[in-house]
Amino acid sequence: MKVYTLPFYVKLACVLLSILLIGYLAILGHTILSPLIFGFLCSVLLLPLANFLERKLKMPRALSSLIASIALVLIIASIITLLGTQLSSLAKDWPAFKQQVLVSTADLQLWVSKTFHVNNQAQIDYINEAASKSLSTGTTILSKTLMSLSSLFLLLLFSFLYTFFILFHRRLIVRFLVNCFKEKHSPVVYDVVYQIQYIIKRYIVGLFLQMFIVTILACTAFYFIGVKYSFLLGLITGIFNIIPYIGIFTALLLTVLITFATSSATHVLFVIAVLVIIHMVDSNFIMPKIVGSKVQINMLIALIGLVLGEMIWGIAGMFLSIPIIAIMKVIFDRVPDLKPWGMLLGEDTTVIPVSAPEEKLTKAITEES
Repeated sequence: MKVYTLPFYVKLACVLLSILLIGYLAILGHTILSPLIFGFLCSVLLLPLANFLERKLKMPRALSSLIASIALVLIIASIITLLGTQLSSLAKDWPAFKQQVLVSTADLQLWVSKTFHVNNQAQIDYINEAASKSLSTGTTILSKTLMSLSSLFLLLLFSFLYTFFILFHRRLIVRFLVNCFKEKHSPVVYDVVYQIQYIIKRYIVGLFLQMFIVTILACTAFYFIGVKYSFLLGLITGIFNIIPYIGIFTALLLTVLITFATSSATHVLFVIAVLVIIHMVDSNFIMPKIVGSKVQINMLIALIGLVLGEMIWGIAGMFLSIPIIAIMKVIFDRVPDLKPWGMLLGEDTTVIPVSAPEEKLTKAITEES
């Protein structure tokens, strides 16, 4: 049998067309794929609980899958309730926030007037003109906000349904994947399924553990600084820290705004310093030890994945990008023709060999010493 080898430019064209086609399909199928992948991740996380209920307690598969899915919903609902309780108490400080904004605005007007020699009336006219232009787009912003809330609700609803049905039909899905390939490839398929399950489960558990540690550190630091609503600010920091690289800056902005509304400028500076220190500790110690050891992806690919995920699916894409890349790496590492792509996604652990002249020089220096 004659084997034909395609030229490099043909292979490159096929790869580029495949990437563009996958990206286009991901954009078109956002409504289906985003909650489906969320459901897959949740089902992998809940798989040990479902197996325990089914094997140890002899429950039917439907009942065990339903109980496991409801347990996840209760955990998410408890976190949302806790956040809502804290935010409702924060709403009581709204008058103080307005007063703080008025005072700061007056100070800013005075500084602009002294520095740039622009009188207060001109500043007010400019602000009124900008506000009138903003009002014309207010309806659009409000409709987009309502659509975002409805999309979030639909995402959670369909994620729950997908989680339940993936848990219920998990053996059917595995048998389908095995039967898609020849029998001689069955061990590789089983290995890929096991590795994906192991890595995703460890990654999600590590992510929640990282969130818990960052929340405890932030709450403790804010409490000793004397910041009001220290628990709420620590919880916001821990939750937003789940999104790599970008989440900590979003948490910093929200925390600074809330601290500015309820405390002094000195507390704002202390909060910024604390969050910078926590981010350094998290990036250099917590993240590599707890989360980074589970998913071996280099930072360049992770950053590109975050940007592409945000472009395609928004915030949900940023959260899902790292697990999707981890799944791709598991598959690439076990398919001979795709191993170079798996090397590209992973960490650089190769050791550069010493060249012959350097080796002789090192040996000579060692013998002389």
